[in-house]
Amino acid sequence: MEVAATLTRPELLQVADAVAREKNIDREEVIEAMEQAIQKAGRSKYGHEHDIRARIDRKSGEIYLARYREVVETVENEATQVTLADARHANPEAKVGEFIVDPLPPIDFGRIAAQTAKQVIVQKVREAERRRQYDEYKDRVGEIVNGIVKRVEFGNLVVDLGRAEGLLRRDELIPRESFRTGDRVRAYIYDVREEPRGPQIFLSRTHPQFMAKLFAQEVPEIYDGIIEIKAVARDPGSRAKIAVISHDSGIDPVGACVGMRGSRVQAVVGELQGEKIDIIQWSPDPATFIVNGLAPAEVTKVVLDEESRRIEVVVPDDQLSLAIGRRGQNVRLASQLTHWDIDILTEGEESERRTEEMKIRSKLFIDALDVDDVIAHLLVNEGFTSIDEVAYVPLEDLLEIEGFEQSLAEELRNRARVFLERQEVEFEARRKELGVADEVAAVEGLTRGMLVALGEKGVKTRDDLADLASDELLEIVADQGLTEEAANAIIMAARAHWFADDAGAAPPAPPPEPDAGEAPDGGGAAKEA
Repeated sequence: MEVAATLTRPELLQVADAVAREKNIDREEVIEAMEQAIQKAGRSKYGHEHDIRARIDRKSGEIYLARYREVVETVENEATQVTLADARHANPEAKVGEFIVDPLPPIDFGRIAAQTAKQVIVQKVREAERRRQYDEYKDRVGEIVNGIVKRVEFGNLVVDLGRAEGLLRRDELIPRESFRTGDRVRAYIYDVREEPRGPQIFLSRTHPQFMAKLFAQEVPEIYDGIIEIKAVARDPGSRAKIAVISHDSGIDPVGACVGMRGSRVQAVVGELQGEKIDIIQWSPDPATFIVNGLAPAEVTKVVLDEESRRIEVVVPDDQLSLAIGRRGQNVRLASQLTHWDIDILTEGEESERRTEEMKIRSKLFIDALDVDDVIAHLLVNEGFTSIDEVAYVPLEDLLEIEGFEQSLAEELRNRARVFLERQEVEFEARRKELGVADEVAAVEGLTRGMLVALGEKGVKTRDDLADLASDELLEIVADQGLTEEAANAIIMAARAHWFADDAGAAPPAPPPEPDAGEAPDGGGAAKEA
């Protein structure tokens, strides 16, 4: 039991309360820090080898200091252990595993001891404060905060957030804006991390969500969830695009974000140093959304490739520079906003390309089907792009072409099939000439035309094919209708034997027994399996 080796210090509790209030941390953590400081000073006075413990009474502020020794059968450390026989001199009921507590007189703190105690308390309070900061801000990622620039370090701003500090790095500042110590700054919390030097709160003014949150503050309909921000793309300090949609058919999302005489959008523009903002209506239809995203340019035609998420946009000749924007800014932001790759063509370029494609396809049909250019043009205009389509399309589709009679349609189909059969024979002969192995030809998904293309690029064995990446295979067999998914399947099929080898080859079969009456090593001896 602890006895009167105490020191009454009611002012300690007052100090603990004051520090807890000032640092906004738990009073108990401050008192525990004080106990550790007194404990450390006690060990400095009586010897670090002793188990000295301190306790502060939470009500009176009294300090209890004592030495603890564990009761053991065999003493290994006399400073912290005592035998059962010796322990029973002090406490007749002592048992192994218990502690003998020897009260110690109060410490008269010297200058060194007081300094050490102060360092321990300051360190523990700082650690508690850091834990509190992390716990408070870890759930505030995605919020906008206001602060005052505390200091500037190599262009990076340390921002006083009130009960914590945030770091606003130079590359997270809008270009050409500068802050000085004492300036107020508004920023977006994009990350909070625990690091050896304490929790770090990372701020940004260039993050796309900073603009989205600013709009949520200025537009009540966004805050209430009536209008939703679906996508944001920014070129910080220069231009931005924001896509919005209304969940109430009676509210125009673009108009609500612009505000009366542009008051709402101007408030955001002012915070972003004059960054021009295009507010567009989001659409679930990719083509409509992309056309909206390219505003203010006008679009006359779009061609989507959903598999590769690429879109060709045709604009009037006088709209090309507007669609592309200064240094490609408009199309780049539209691409970031929609997550589609956008290719822009003028009407003149698109017309030239269509004319060239028509020539190429017409020539293909003229050469392969031995028809005149009128029939070839009719096929191209109806959307036929290959001999395979003519050969295997239902006869009704050919009969729908104006001027095509049944006999003509059947003749075209027969000629297309004959051409394909002849081409297959030629491809097969060329494949063998190039030395492309039969095991490669056996891989499902490869046509004979693809096999020839592979052979011409030096891909001749199954291992050669297995070593390719899907984009390499697609490049080799370009324009042969192979999709990325099919390319991956072909390469995995080519690699299948690798995994079979890894699993371990089956042991060789034993040689068959020789026939009765034959010599074991005679002419009829079995060959090794």
